[in-house]
Order: sequence, then C-alpha cells, then structure tokens
Amino acid sequence: MTDDRWGGRTSTGTQALDSALALLLAMTAYREPVSLSELARSCRIQPSKAHRYLASFMHAGLVEQTGKSGRYFLGAEALRLGLAAMTRHDFVNAAADGLPDLSGETGLTALLTVLGNEGATVVRWERARSPVATVMGLGSTLPLLNSASGRVFLTWGPQEPIKAMCEAEIQGLKRRPSLVPGLDTSARGIEALRRQTREAGFAHVDGKVIPGLVAIAAPVLDWQDQAQAAVTLVGTDPAILDAGSPEVAALKTYCAERSVRLEASRPASRDGRMARPA
Repeated sequence: MTDDRWGGRTSTGTQALDSALALLLAMTAYREPVSLSELARSCRIQPSKAHRYLASFMHAGLVEQTGKSGRYFLGAEALRLGLAAMTRHDFVNAAADGLPDLSGETGLTALLTVLGNEGATVVRWERARSPVATVMGLGSTLPLLNSASGRVFLTWGPQEPIKAMCEAEIQGLKRRPSLVPGLDTSARGIEALRRQTREAGFAHVDGKVIPGLVAIAAPVLDWQDQAQAAVTLVGTDPAILDAGSPEVAALKTYCAERSVRLEASRPASRDGRMARPA
C-alpha cells in the first residue's frame, strides 16, 4: 500500500502504528476472510509484522480468525466502530458549510436541498455576487421531474417514497404538460431520465422550465449510494449545462468530497486499481 496517509512517521503516531492501521484498513476491501500472506503483500509489509498486528487487533475484537483456514476477517468491534461513524456523520451540515466557497468559485447561486414529503426542499441558499431573479428561497419545494435538485433525488433517492411522489407529479403534469416540455413521462421515459442522469453524474434543467434560468445539481451520497442531499448551482448561461464545463466539474468534486462511499476507502491493488476480492 502506497497511500501517503500511512507512510512514514507523523506527529500523531509512530511508523508501526501507521502500518498496523493500514493493515486494518486493507481488510475493508475483502468480502471474504483473507490469508495473512495476501494481507501482508497488499500492504507491502513483512508477514511476521502483519501477524503481530493482527494478534493485537484480535485481542481488541477488531479482527477475528476462521477456525479451519486461519484466515482473517473484521470482527464485532470493527462493526461497532463503523456503525458509530455512520450515525455521527452529518451529511447536510457537511454539504452546507462550503456553499459560500462553491458559489464564489463558480459565480453561481448555490442551494442545498433535502428530500421532503413533497419533493426536494431548499434548506440552504447562497446567492452569487450577481444574484438570479427567482421566487425560490428557503423552504421552497422543488418537483422531481422538472428541477435539477428533484432529478437528483429521482435518480439517487430512496425509490419507494420517490415512486409515490413521481406518480403524483405525473398525474398533475397530465393537466399541465407545458411544465415539462419534451419530457417523456411514461415509465420508460422516467427510467431513461434516471439512467442518463446517473451516467452523467449530475442532473440539469435548461431555460425551458424556468425561462432565463439554468441549473445543475449533484448528489451527496451515503454508504448505500443514496442521496442524503443535493447541491444545486443556478445561473443564466446555458454553457454551464455542458458535461465538460468547469462549473459541472466544481460541483461534482464538491459533492464527491462530501459523500461517504465505501468504494472510495478501498485500498489500491498493486497495479493501482481498487482491490475487489471475490
């Protein structure tokens, strides 16, 4: 393992402690019990050292060992640590804290939404230096189908409550189809919208929905790959909708840094790819 977080001496721990923690972190990549030799090889440490570290972790309940094969796997205390971290992670505040910087970097109005009973609900609003003219504000509820924030939850939100909200919106849009010009609201059309949004990694709406305004939005994801919040940038220049625009790049980076995904914590294999043991 070459991750700099674990290499060399630091002011907060010795090299031995860093190596031991690297070994424990490496175990998160394995779905099944792993051998001592494979663990040692993945962390590039001597098997004898790895054995000593594992013995200490077993004593603490962080690691357990199978009876027949002698392979190692994460123990009950490791599970308790993970659950404690999950319950204490505040996705909303983590996403809200940097909104002024994101707005300043992009020159766009930034807003944070969470999923409410009727759609995406605005809980934080950061106006750009040149604010956009809109009736939206704190507490506003945005629809799933014709807002960038809503499309984030449509794609990455919990599907049971989303399904009911989506069906209610579709019934309303049958009476006012002009609100979603060109959108196929059939089951196939909605699924295609979800797929396209997921593949792009962000949602967007153009000036056809709210004349003169365009918006891009991306999810703040949890361990289950579900959106806990959506961060949205609103402006007037259609160029920001391009997947390669600097605004899209800044938005996706911002949200990725505030997401907590197990995939991102897996150690790299020797060829530099993420380890994915069977």
